[in-house]
Amino acid sequence: MTRLTRRTFVAAGAGLLAMPALIRRAQAQKALTVASLMADDKPETQIWLRVRDLVEERLPGRFAFNIVGNAALGGEKEVAEMIRLGAVQASLSTVSALSGWVPEAQLLDLPFLFRDAAHLRAAVAGETGERLRERFAAEHFVVPAFIDYGARHLLAKEKLTRPAELRGLRIRVIQSPLHTKLWSAFGATPVGIPIPETYNALQTGVADAMDLTKSAYAGFRLYEVVPHLVETGHIRAAGVVYFSAPFWNGLSEEEREVFGEAARAGAAHFDALVVADEARAMEIAAAHGGTVSQPEAREEWEAGARTVWADFADTVGGMERIEAVRDLAP
Repeated sequence: MTRLTRRTFVAAGAGLLAMPALIRRAQAQKALTVASLMADDKPETQIWLRVRDLVEERLPGRFAFNIVGNAALGGEKEVAEMIRLGAVQASLSTVSALSGWVPEAQLLDLPFLFRDAAHLRAAVAGETGERLRERFAAEHFVVPAFIDYGARHLLAKEKLTRPAELRGLRIRVIQSPLHTKLWSAFGATPVGIPIPETYNALQTGVADAMDLTKSAYAGFRLYEVVPHLVETGHIRAAGVVYFSAPFWNGLSEEEREVFGEAARAGAAHFDALVVADEARAMEIAAAHGGTVSQPEAREEWEAGARTVWADFADTVGGMERIEAVRDLAP
């Protein structure tokens, strides 16, 4: 039993006096749930640790980040629905996964449009990026920054280097009309499957192949079920750092400025992490039997992809807009 003395009484009283201030601070904190598809060591989660730290530095004690990784809150489509409703406040997404709400964003997904990462950055830094931000905002997605997941490559159970070899195969695709059209052009049968379910689909034969970035290839351990990667680099996997409009609109002007700056700094951090992560990813894949091949008859790959440009020209703003983006100099 603790002996009550004047000293302990005074100390206890001081603690009681301090409690209202602590309670007020806890109550004043604005909570936000952030969804990530990956583990803590992957760029998809690391970006949010950077954003959290930058916000805390500028606005100490004002926000409580709950970063939920490993796709525990679902795939990109499920998270996007929760973002729109305000149940989740922030996440990353490929533009492909958001194309059902903003079809024009498929401009960034057109196959063989971007030469490299610098070309994509030039596109989203200008009028194209600004116009797409407005389209996203109209759908309750606030997009302070774009990100680059890297190039998408073909992954398969067998070595496939020519487009004719895809004929008759079942290929997992992002649930997007553009991706469906692309692989249909090569005679494959597209199957829309959320990314968290892809491993099992490939393992059980629901799908024979898919396309993905190198970083995610290792992140989801897909080298175990599709050990052959063909460096087609057919699509630059553009993405967004985005917030729920209900959350964003509840911020003060100062808070929106801080979050915007943190998101843009986080996006630059993410892009740098992806480059390093891709190198590590391919080392991991190779150590587990993964192989890398170069595509043959590249002109045949590009010819099939060009049909997608024509089919989606009206959706993304016209062929002139596509060609203007193609011709951009970084």
